[in-house]
Parts: sequence; C-alpha cells; structure tokens
Amino acid sequence: MPAKSPVIVDLKFIPEEIEAALQGAFPGREVINLADPAHRGRDLSGIDYAVVWKSAPDLFSRAPDLKVVFSGGAGVDHVLTLPGLPEVPLVRFVDETLTRRMSEWVVMQCLLHLRQHRAYEALARKRQWRDLSQPEAADVTVGIMGMGVLGQDVAHKLAVMGFKVIGWSRTKRAVEDIETYDASGLDVFLGRTDFLVGLLPLTADTKGVFNTRLFSRLSRNGPFGAPVFINAGRGGSQVEADILECLDDGTLAAASLDVFEREPLSPESRFWDMPNVYVTPHVAASSDVKALFAHVEHQITRFESGLPLEHVVDKVAGY
Repeated sequence: MPAKSPVIVDLKFIPEEIEAALQGAFPGREVINLADPAHRGRDLSGIDYAVVWKSAPDLFSRAPDLKVVFSGGAGVDHVLTLPGLPEVPLVRFVDETLTRRMSEWVVMQCLLHLRQHRAYEALARKRQWRDLSQPEAADVTVGIMGMGVLGQDVAHKLAVMGFKVIGWSRTKRAVEDIETYDASGLDVFLGRTDFLVGLLPLTADTKGVFNTRLFSRLSRNGPFGAPVFINAGRGGSQVEADILECLDDGTLAAASLDVFEREPLSPESRFWDMPNVYVTPHVAASSDVKALFAHVEHQITRFESGLPLEHVVDKVAGY
C-alpha cells in the first residue's frame, strides 16, 4: 500500500489553536504546518493536499503537485486571487459550527441595534436613568443578501426572534417560510429592508455592491427612520467611503462591520470611534480548527475512495 500523502497546513489562525487541533488530526499522515520554522524552505513537491487561509503567495509554486486545495473558511476569494492556483478542485469549509457562529453574530448585531445598546451605554457613562423608545423585532424587516447555507440559517434564527425576514440572491432560492427575491426583484427587496445583512461571496458582480446607490434604495419606514447595515460577508463587497458618507448624512442610521476592504483595519479608520458603528475583526464565523481538520479528513477519505468531493467551488462563479 503506498504511503499516504502528507497534508500542508498554511493557516493564518491563532497558532495555539492550530497546534492543539493538530493533536490527533490526520492519523497516518505527516502534517507540514508552515507556521513551524522547522518547515521553512522545505521541498513541498509531491504533496497532494493543502489546507489554506490567507496563505503565503508562493505556496503553489512551492507545492506544484497538489490534487486538492481546501479553504480554511467558507470564503474562497483569498485563494482564488493567489498566483499559480492549480487547476485542481478547491473545497470550501462547510460545517455546523461555522454556520452557528455566523448566525449568533448576526442575531447579536440585530438585537444590539434594535435595543439601542450604544445609546444606553452612553447614558450609563453619564449615569443618566432614561427610557428610550423600545421597538420590538416584529417592527423590523431584516433583508439578507446572500442566501446560501449561512444566509438561510441566519434567516431562520432571526425569524425565531420575531424579526420579519426576507432574502435576496442573484438566482432565486426557495427557502422554507422565508420570502425571497432574485436579481429582478432587487428594488422591491431593498425598499422593504430596514436592517440590511450582507453575506455575499466576493465575485466580480458583488465587488463594491454595498455603496451609496444601494443604501439610498433601502426602507425609511423602520423604527429608526433610516436603515442599518450589517456586513459579515466580504470586505471587498462594500465601499467604505460611501458607508462613512451615508452614516454622516443620515442615509444610514448605524452599521456593524466584521469585514473591511483592507484587513486589519487601519488604526486611523473613523469606524473605530463612531458611536453608531460596531467593529469586529473578521471573527463573525471564525473557523473551529478541530472541525476544519475533521472536514478535510472526511473529504480526503472520499477523494481517495473514488467518491466525489463535497462543497467544491465553481471558480468562475467564485463560490
């Protein structure tokens, strides 16, 4: 029986989490963790598999014989833009842990805005006891752009909380108990949306889609008079200069941003200090590294058994 191919791991995650997750992972295979200085400059030819997240730009030139590339997250744009990406299957990470974390983050952000958390924080700092208007979830229509696995789970969990929820994707998706729109229904979708949630992949069509023109088409009938923008998809899908301008002039009431055009977000960015903006460092759906490695092991087993890989990316579509 031929020896099992090693697995290259090139993940820009918390190093201690990677090391802990590798204990017992990939039994019978060598793991080449490129964060380990011992592997610096190692010959990576003849290796079949690589697990990557924002990997080194020379990875594919160093590992010319890969048969499958696994993304360390649901997103794959960080892989598609790497030089020398081989013509082999690219598999994205799909797992319940990732889905749950994304839904938790979006639900939390919707509730923070609904219950005016920042306003109450400001009052508390001044030691002022004051009651603000208290809309309820049923008063708000949340529109989700991007109705894949993550978007559908978010939609159902927001609906359980009492929000009215609608969904949009380029091609219409049938989602149980959720009203959905396709490209032809974008204007109607936006006109109904009080809280806009971005969960779109980054493609040529979605680059910069969250801009002034789109924000100006959102509903003005929600409880705060202006809409709220929540983005946990991809930073490249938003135009940050437009978000700032729309927050300044009242086109947007508030925002929650987990992703940015350039990461990490510059310390000089105005977003850090704006009282109506929540900033998190691309952690809305951080990968559970143990679950990631289990997913990769499962897919490798399928591949080596002659079964088709699951969650293979359409590189033309970008997801």
